[in-house]
Amino acid sequence: MVTLPVVQRPKPTWEHAPVLHHEPLGDRYRALRLQAPKIAISAQPGQFVMLTVARRGEATPALPRPMAVYRRDRGAGTVDVLYGIDGDGTRKLAGFQPGEEILVVGPLGRGFTIDSHIRSVLLLGRGIGTCSLTTVAQDNAARGVDTIAVTSARQEDALIGTETYREFGAKAVYSVTDTDNTSSPDALLATLTEDWDQQPPQLIMVCGSQRLTSLGVELARRWAAELQVSLEAHMACGLGYCHGCASGARSEGEESPLICADGPVFGWRFDEAERVV
Repeated sequence: MVTLPVVQRPKPTWEHAPVLHHEPLGDRYRALRLQAPKIAISAQPGQFVMLTVARRGEATPALPRPMAVYRRDRGAGTVDVLYGIDGDGTRKLAGFQPGEEILVVGPLGRGFTIDSHIRSVLLLGRGIGTCSLTTVAQDNAARGVDTIAVTSARQEDALIGTETYREFGAKAVYSVTDTDNTSSPDALLATLTEDWDQQPPQLIMVCGSQRLTSLGVELARRWAAELQVSLEAHMACGLGYCHGCASGARSEGEESPLICADGPVFGWRFDEAERVV
């Protein structure tokens, strides 16, 4: 795993963003739309924001929550995030109503990089990790780059992104689950190689699953494709100050790369491919 080449990233900013929509998405997730024009206009695919879920005048919860940018509308100035309720912070977040404001900092992190020669991209996402990939499809549609997307979950009602990928013109969308035995790496390998060996994608992007990362490594080797992996981590600041989200993979320096500042997206070094993260 290596940090990607240096690219110009938008300067993070902050906004007290009004909540425009906030509603359940199936039984497991919630969809939140914020009016955050400064962030919407600059956010790059794979970047994230930090949401402070303490209302003005409240002291807790003190730490913000990292959320992938699921989609953004630069014209309307809106940013969408999807999340599951899995702790005190997200339970508090679920109580925000349209019209209330949330302090948002972003866009943050190193996103995905698509060089000009890339004409076809495979996205491999599982569960909430899929949220880091959908803006890639959004930008691909505008650039004329083909998107092949896999969205994986334990069961059908936990799938994320299927309709969003289709809305953004994905060439193919595979919605796979554990319950119907279509989500295993072996099953996906068979399906994807049968469908795309003759015209394989040049770039593979992964988030949300160690098994999908392993599959991405195998497919990238088979197709001589580039591979980028977005890592997930608990964060305290999202800016690299606290050094609390070290990736655990040693690099050139004394400290392993930080997921918030050096990532969350990293490239894959194939001479170390046995070190699947």
